Amino acid sequence: MTEKKQPDIYQVKVTLDGIRPPIWRRILVTSDTTLSKLHRILQVVMGWADYHLHQFIINGTYYGIHDPDLMFDLKDEEKMKLDMVVLQEQKKFIYEYDFGDSWYHNILIEKILPPDTKKHYPVCIKGKRACPPEDCGGEGGYYYFLEAIQDPEHPEHEEMLEWEGGSFDPEAFDIDEVNRILKKIR
Repeated sequence: MTEKKQPDIYQVKVTLDGIRPPIWRRILVTSDTTLSKLHRILQVVMGWADYHLHQFIINGTYYGIHDPDLMFDLKDEEKMKLDMVVLQEQKKFIYEYDFGDSWYHNILIEKILPPDTKKHYPVCIKGKRACPPEDCGGEGGYYYFLEAIQDPEHPEHEEMLEWEGGSFDPEAFDIDEVNRILKKIR
């Protein structure tokens, strides 16, 4: 009887496009992770709430939630695993979240590693800065939001803080909380 080969581990860097200083995460995921599961992982590690549509763009092909009623060709993300679409290190692709705000995430497969049977995957190993609030209006809206909450004299200071729940620290990132939630993803 042959032993089942464990999937490789992809070390992935996720960077939110267009934001300076950068908002990014480094994660480890198994190579047999479906794009659908990767979507759920990205929602957790970045801090999104999964309120909006999304898609992956890999080698000019679009993957997402399959819907025969959609007007464009979108391949079913449930049927595609990472190792079916990304086979090498230093390969890049795009994850777009919220077609209105258009948050583009640059995904880079930094390394392909052997599995460590003592570790739980997925896991976030590093990251910087808080994700922008949902529905803040994309890049421009996020910068406006930051300007407003950081200036007590700004005409929308109080309104923006209240909208975000009272406070927002753009430098905050709680890797322990992220990994606690990741452990629940199957």
